Amino acid sequence: MRGHRLGWKYLGTVSALSLMINAAPVMAQDADEEFLGIIELGASKREVQVGTATAVTVINQEEIDDRQAGTIAELIDSVPGVTLVNGNTPQGSGINIRGFGANGTYGTDSKVLVVIDGATTGAEELYRIGNQLFTDPELYSEVSVIRGTVGSFEFGSGVIGGVVQLETKNASDFTGGEIGLRLRQTLEATSNGKGFASSTIAAWQATDNLEFLLNYTVRDQDDYKTADGTVITNSEFRMPSYLVKGRYTFGDDDAHSITLSYNDSTTDEKDVPYDTFGTTGGAFGNVDRKTHSKIAVLQYDYNPSGNDLIDLSVNLSRSEQAIDQTCLPASAPFGCFSVVDADHNYETTKLTVKNTAYFLTGSVEHNLRAGIEFSQRDRLDAPSAPGGSDKRIALFAVDEIQINQNLTLTPAVRFETQDIEGDTAPNDASYSNNALMGGLSARYEFDSGFAVFASAAYTEMMPIIDDLGTPLFMTQPERSHTYEGGVSYTRGDLFSSGDALQVKVNLYNTYVWDITSYSGVSDIDVQGIELEASYAHASGFYADLNATSADGTSKDGTGISSNWIYAPETSARLTLGKRFGDAVDVSWELVTAQSTTGIGDVALAGYGVNNLRATYRPQTGALKGAEFRFGIENILDATYQSQLSTRVAPGRNFKLTMAKTF
Repeated sequence: MRGHRLGWKYLGTVSALSLMINAAPVMAQDADEEFLGIIELGASKREVQVGTATAVTVINQEEIDDRQAGTIAELIDSVPGVTLVNGNTPQGSGINIRGFGANGTYGTDSKVLVVIDGATTGAEELYRIGNQLFTDPELYSEVSVIRGTVGSFEFGSGVIGGVVQLETKNASDFTGGEIGLRLRQTLEATSNGKGFASSTIAAWQATDNLEFLLNYTVRDQDDYKTADGTVITNSEFRMPSYLVKGRYTFGDDDAHSITLSYNDSTTDEKDVPYDTFGTTGGAFGNVDRKTHSKIAVLQYDYNPSGNDLIDLSVNLSRSEQAIDQTCLPASAPFGCFSVVDADHNYETTKLTVKNTAYFLTGSVEHNLRAGIEFSQRDRLDAPSAPGGSDKRIALFAVDEIQINQNLTLTPAVRFETQDIEGDTAPNDASYSNNALMGGLSARYEFDSGFAVFASAAYTEMMPIIDDLGTPLFMTQPERSHTYEGGVSYTRGDLFSSGDALQVKVNLYNTYVWDITSYSGVSDIDVQGIELEASYAHASGFYADLNATSADGTSKDGTGISSNWIYAPETSARLTLGKRFGDAVDVSWELVTAQSTTGIGDVALAGYGVNNLRATYRPQTGALKGAEFRFGIENILDATYQSQLSTRVAPGRNFKLTMAKTF
């Protein structure tokens, strides 16, 4: 019966694709997030990662700029398998991957890992105010999303949904390594919510070996409106962010380098609902709340020329997320609950030492990444949120084994120990746990351009500080296994000289048991399919497509099954675009989804949403080097709401961005 349901959803995906291809300019019904970005690969904006068995999507600087996203969540919502809880505000939004992560009650369930320049960020299961990712897209040059477990073992344990990796900008991205000072100014305006953003970057190449970058960005938005004119309260924000970063290289052939960065984002909200996912104060009332995210990273790299056995990285990081809030008694119908008036603070310190070695055993090639990780997370004690510390040591190894020109095997292993203890009675007990996790992926590439791949992975999510109040949970890690398989195809000069086609289809099944993250749930079973494809022509035309469909069930303690509503909705995204030389890039995007059941068992209608984007880069004259971007999201002004959102999405929104590097 379960397989039949999933089969119907897969057929639904095919139907949605047919609808998109055969009924191009229609669409506008109901629901989705803001805009679900473009999906561009190959010679267009986003390359399909056909060369690996891991389900991973990489968003580069060009796409970050052209997408005009106001949050990181908006930036990655076009990745198949990614579902947003809201998404267009830094607070009250979250990222869900393959049915795990944010869920509208908690900002995260600790099954999606967020890594910024090697630093692990985010909170645990803070009720109604937790947040995975609190930062601005303008600070970053690349974002990658690993879906599932198999590619996660060098980053952490308990990764069931996936990993979001972000890399901050470098001064050399703007100086090109040439000595001197470069300035870049970006201004952006949006019509819905009267949004405004300014990003100022100063990049100084002091010498051939020394560079510095300063990036200050401020983003401001009023409450936005839906298509019918309804004002969505609690969607207003102002967030200043800045990045300070320096890099020094030295030694023979610049084999050594030291990089230091500091990343900071803040919001200071007055008289806003305690429930960041809601639109009114409700029973909790309103608060004054300041949220502050700070990330400091010191990294040393050593990569001597002529020695394939050494490519060493030592990364020391400290991330902090502080939430200071004060209940406003006049707004609380039942008085100020202690949980509403509580302050929260997470500090995560981590040291990772990793080496990549290339070597041969006979005719077999190895690319071995191995390392050790020390981490400590400290959490401030607060009502309904026990404080304590979580200390861990982990050993990991990932070996990419190239057996011949066609076959690649990648075994991965991670062993992790944990000592966790509380600060205050009655939650001041201490516990120790350890786990051995790992996986194996295999990929075989045929000479025709086809490749087949498969993987299996097992992981354990160690107990978290948030569960210190439940002794049973402190010795019971959540366990999960994921099986994946699929096919990819890449071909150049397919229909004409200079064109390129890339396709990747991935099927997965994830089973989680010994669950402690969700009340009344003993195990979860999710299976789905993901598609990424791109076609690019030498004339500048490109067509990009991705789609996903999934089905999930959960069981309670008595074995009764129910639908797992967090599993990704059946959806598809199509982009048709055309480049006119280096100066102009115009694209139209269609996002569709089938009807589904949202949070709170609310029935949500299917939808089709149109987005338009245009980029102009003058190649001559006084404006040479300037960049102009214009976007219209939700062109037909549809009223819609995506599967996990707690708010109706914005109506039509015009965006204008101007940037210039001096």
